[in-house]
Amino acid sequence: MASGGWKPFRSILDPIDRISEILFGLIMVLTSTSTLSVISAGRPEIRTMIIGALGCNLAWGIIDAGLYVLGCIDERGRNLRTLRTVRQAADPTEARRAIADALPDALSHLPDENLEPMRHELLRLPEPPQRPGLTKDDALGALAVCLLVFLSTFPPVMPFLLWSDVHVALRISNAVAIAMLFACGYAYARGTGLRPWITGLVMVAIGLALVAVAVALGG
Repeated sequence: MASGGWKPFRSILDPIDRISEILFGLIMVLTSTSTLSVISAGRPEIRTMIIGALGCNLAWGIIDAGLYVLGCIDERGRNLRTLRTVRQAADPTEARRAIADALPDALSHLPDENLEPMRHELLRLPEPPQRPGLTKDDALGALAVCLLVFLSTFPPVMPFLLWSDVHVALRISNAVAIAMLFACGYAYARGTGLRPWITGLVMVAIGLALVAVAVALGG
């Protein structure tokens, strides 16, 4: 963790994490707007829908933030266990095996001559803490998770505040949500090497399918 000053959210959360939180917020909003009747809905119903969508995404943002913190502790704990295993290994072969097990699948089959320098570096590290703790970056990351889920509510609900015609507002809201789903898929593809346009369209289809399931199950 860098010292001095607060890191921007984009340097704390993985890009895929940011996309996932926005997608989650969008699906929750679409679930709320999809249950709105363009025939019978009046301003009280729209106000209730907006308050419900904001409250729901705020609640889930807080829950996701808590899960993010638990994930940080879990990852840090596994790293500490790996470090202790390497330090306490009876022989270098056992230590190298522990390092290989902790690496991503694409790197887990590195030969011993590549793993041995890692083992020496780990042995030279200062003594680690006994238990994983929380850091300032964990708090920032949790705040970013909560804000991403909550703020993703606003673009799809803004048309209901700007247009008095419920039918027009709903169509614009759906268009905004679909555009955001596509943008999330496009960004996801850019980070994973997939085809951006195709992935964007697939993300729209997946998002709408999830909304349909949530509405059908009473979500």
